[in-house]
Amino acid sequence: MRVALRQEVDTGWPWITADISVGYGTAIASDQNVLDPISQNLEQYMTLLSARQRVVASNIANADTPGYKTQDIDFQSELQSAAAGLSPSSTEVTGLRVKNDGNNVNLDRESRLLSENAMRFSIASNMLKSQLKIVHLAVEGGSTSA
Repeated sequence: MRVALRQEVDTGWPWITADISVGYGTAIASDQNVLDPISQNLEQYMTLLSARQRVVASNIANADTPGYKTQDIDFQSELQSAAAGLSPSSTEVTGLRVKNDGNNVNLDRESRLLSENAMRFSIASNMLKSQLKIVHLAVEGGSTSA
């Protein structure tokens, strides 16, 4: 099953486009050559968000699977690993209440993580849009004619 999130950022200027695609651990921001290195950091961040989204979705899908153990991504350490070019990896979450069938998925926790991921993605998208506005202002010579 392929899950992809695609967000087109409307910059308001036809000569600058931004297309952010996230799915299967890939995030691509077009016109990266204009925005480097910040766009590379956003790409790594959004790739990690995509990986965490997949892990959380898997946890929710396995909420009733006997013996399933909740997985997660240590966001801080994996972000540092992503900067070094490594792929994100998930680990088993400890300290959660285990049900009689051996499953320890907590749907409230997973719902919170989904919301947190959505908020983080929104912030990253807005940051990219702000960068594009700055590039536009620089090209236009700082004028704000609308």
